[in-house]
Amino acid sequence: MGVQNSSESGLDEKAVIAAAERALSDIALIRKEVAKVIFGQESVVEQTMLAVLSGGHALLVGVPGLAKTKLVATLGTVLGLASSRIQFTPDLMPSDILGSEVMDQDDNGKRSFRFVPGPIFTQLLMADEINRASPRTQSALLQAMQEYHVTVAGRPNDLPKPFHVLATQNPLEQEGTYPLPEAQLDRFLLQVDVHYPELAAERQILLETTGVHEAHAEAAITAARLIEIQTLIRQMPVSEKVLDAILSLVRSARPGNGVASTDKHVAWGPGPRAGQAMMLCARARALYEGRLAPSVDDVLALAEPILQHRMALTFGARAEGMSVRDVIAGLVRQAGG
Repeated sequence: MGVQNSSESGLDEKAVIAAAERALSDIALIRKEVAKVIFGQESVVEQTMLAVLSGGHALLVGVPGLAKTKLVATLGTVLGLASSRIQFTPDLMPSDILGSEVMDQDDNGKRSFRFVPGPIFTQLLMADEINRASPRTQSALLQAMQEYHVTVAGRPNDLPKPFHVLATQNPLEQEGTYPLPEAQLDRFLLQVDVHYPELAAERQILLETTGVHEAHAEAAITAARLIEIQTLIRQMPVSEKVLDAILSLVRSARPGNGVASTDKHVAWGPGPRAGQAMMLCARARALYEGRLAPSVDDVLALAEPILQHRMALTFGARAEGMSVRDVIAGLVRQAGG
């Protein structure tokens, strides 16, 4: 993925600016509708939106009751996407989410197999408590997330477009859970940490959600329009300075690249998929904030949600009480200094 300008993408500069201005208007409407239902949590909403606008998947990590499920349902409505929810449990089988073949018999007694699609055949899939599913079921979801089709009875079945997985994970649950393998974590564009709301937001939650009438979000765009915005984001120009900042940051998080703190504390670091995620999300963040091109600040702001689930600490670092976030914060200070 290289540095792009409007001429390389085959579009006139004026056309790109006009398309971006229209997208800015749509994104402002999306934010307005989401804010009717989700109070506070601006960074959570932003990062989840960035994942969707970039055409990827997001992992939302937080304790129960922080509106993770409500956020996903709201985004489905506001973005005009067909959505479904799967509550993951240890006994959930791949066929429960992918679908299965059933035997039909016509009036003449002729028998044939018919594929009955599972809940994964949607545009916005909420994978609730994904770490409760067995590795076998997780691997079935992994193929869908990466290849955008599922194989049943030896035949591929394409998923609808666009297709996004927004998965939730409760960090407190330990019994009956199966930690996501590194290969599956890497498929998530962002890991979004959902924290407790601020006082003012929590006050608003209590007032707005315990009365007779609750606010409801309305559709702001259609699925086809979302695909157009996703295409526009891939056409946004990225300067050499921003590209260099992405490469420098991602490579500094890997052992063996001359960064002493990383060599000491990091067992393994992010692969090229982290850089791809950074390129896309930096563009999406710029557009989300009303700008037509990303800056180095976008790269630094996205470091934690993009890198934290793609790194592992050494035993010594964990024994010292360090976290992956501490390491990333140090790299960001170094890059910004």
